[in-house]
Amino acid sequence: MYTFAAIQMDLTLLKPDKNLKKIVRLANEAADLGARVMVFPECAVTGYALSAEEADEFAQPIPGPVTHRLVELCRERDIYVALGLIEKFQQNLLFNSSVLIGPEGLIGCYRKTHLPLLGVDRYLAQAGSLSGPFGTNVGSIGMLICYDLRFPEPIRVLALKGAQIILVSTAWPSAASLYPEFMAQARSAENSIYLVAANRVGEERGTRYLGRSVITGPNGELLAEGSSESEEILLAKIDPQRSLEKRRIFKPDEYELDLFGDRRPELYTPLTE
Repeated sequence: MYTFAAIQMDLTLLKPDKNLKKIVRLANEAADLGARVMVFPECAVTGYALSAEEADEFAQPIPGPVTHRLVELCRERDIYVALGLIEKFQQNLLFNSSVLIGPEGLIGCYRKTHLPLLGVDRYLAQAGSLSGPFGTNVGSIGMLICYDLRFPEPIRVLALKGAQIILVSTAWPSAASLYPEFMAQARSAENSIYLVAANRVGEERGTRYLGRSVITGPNGELLAEGSSESEEILLAKIDPQRSLEKRRIFKPDEYELDLFGDRRPELYTPLTE
């Protein structure tokens, strides 16, 4: 069993140094509470409501200064941190990315694969592959970002590849209540998998953020949920092995389900056409 944390926080737009100091402080607070793995919001370093010019100015290489600082922190506290930032890739490409960092260093990077017409995503490149899951000492970890959760396919692919926990960095606006109310629990239940989603609170350039970060379990159970206004550290105990149990036996030989074994992939080809 490991304690996972969703760090629900407010950010200061276009103040990466200030935001990074706050991230480090909150990570230390979560570690003091026993958290081994913690997830921060989407675009946690800069904020989300950026113009194209601001995105280019404040984007970071991966690895880069932000990841170097977090590697130091993770080695010092023996923790894992996932957070979102705008990535500058090969000079001319910008991605909405999430990094996973642990005591061993930079473990992986996920680039957002589904981009809404919203905020900084309007100006960024769409990833061409679904990276992960990433093996760690606390389980096989997949990553998604915000709008990706609206689609059932990405998390199903990660689960089929062995992911046990999905970490989701988000910037759900106030109108997006269906994510914590329905989608997080549904995606967990569909795939018998844990999901840890860390959202924003506060306001940026007229956009109010929803809060309501969630941690859900393999039966779709709600393990923790944040408020709509406050900065919070949500904690839940997670047993990664539970995610490997895809069978449900309610009454032997009479009522049994195999969530992956009962699939009919030959019927699903229209999904990729």
